[in-house]
Amino acid sequence: MNNVAEIFPPGEFLKDELEARGWTQTELAEIIDRPVRLINEIIAAKRAITPETAIQLGDSLGTGAELWMNLESQWQLSKVRSADNLIARRARLYERFPVREMIRRGWIEASQSIEVLEQQFLRFFEISNLEETPSICHAARKTDADAPPSNLQLAWLSRARQVAGELVSRTYDESALRKSLSRLSALRTAPEETRHVARVLEDCGVRFVVVEPIAGTKIDGACVWLANNQPAVALSLRLDRIDNFWFVLRHEIEHVLNGHGRDRGFVIDQEIDATVGDQINEEEMVANTAATDFCVDDAEITDFIARVTPFFKEERVLRFAQRLQIHPGLVVGQLQRRLDRYDLFRRHQVKVRAFVTTSALTDGWGVVHTA
Repeated sequence: MNNVAEIFPPGEFLKDELEARGWTQTELAEIIDRPVRLINEIIAAKRAITPETAIQLGDSLGTGAELWMNLESQWQLSKVRSADNLIARRARLYERFPVREMIRRGWIEASQSIEVLEQQFLRFFEISNLEETPSICHAARKTDADAPPSNLQLAWLSRARQVAGELVSRTYDESALRKSLSRLSALRTAPEETRHVARVLEDCGVRFVVVEPIAGTKIDGACVWLANNQPAVALSLRLDRIDNFWFVLRHEIEHVLNGHGRDRGFVIDQEIDATVGDQINEEEMVANTAATDFCVDDAEITDFIARVTPFFKEERVLRFAQRLQIHPGLVVGQLQRRLDRYDLFRRHQVKVRAFVTTSALTDGWGVVHTA
């Protein structure tokens, strides 16, 4: 519906002024000492009113020059204003969503047509109109819990759900997932063993996807609930380190096991390896505890710290990891968290993304997943 009033050329108003006074065009031309042709072309909307002419019309008709300049400006703007409000519609898209990033990632196709772009965003976010907010869950630190997700987070989460929804998996089996934890534990010995994670989760009916993080977000992962209560675990691999991978993975698995976020569709986790004390809700505390104990047995590392403090020599860390049959990077990660010493033995926090993505359905790093 168009509520903008119809704009008339200033010549229409000039014609009315002359009729009200009973003047002819010739008489007005003589008054302002200008050619009759000028008056005729203004009335016929063939010539614009210049500041000089506006002053002359204002003086002769007693209206002031500003009236004629305003009428001329409104008329000129009306001739170039987009009838379908293209610029405003594009601005609204860019205001709400990371348009350039989504086009760059291949999630949305570039188009000169605003209608085509708008329809793509409606489909992507599964909404009926652009004023609607996609329905997601936002579970994070208590201080952030009530804040709505950012546009960047919405885009990443929607893409993760979209990719996970394209996987075909068996029915989710909670009992099988709990039993699979021992299989996953056996994979903590080396970075290349992470390539088996997708298969282990698949055997339990849990879909596993990796979606490259969007710059500006700090999302580590998400527990996603699809149709028929089918769970999916999505990781961003924002921090490409062996300790962070296992911590985030086990964290999300705990959300799945407890059904966290099932009624809302998602649990979003950001910066979950940060030390936040009591600033997290109960669900996050449960997931953090499970993830911490999974990476390194709590009793074992507590005893280790008590025995070697303050002499954390590298060889002791390596022997400790070897005894537990885990990669030393996991021990390093837990030491850093517990001691708030993120400079300790960082070289052991090796990368895993190249191995994880060989088997997990992945979207990002130059690869655009398509159905």
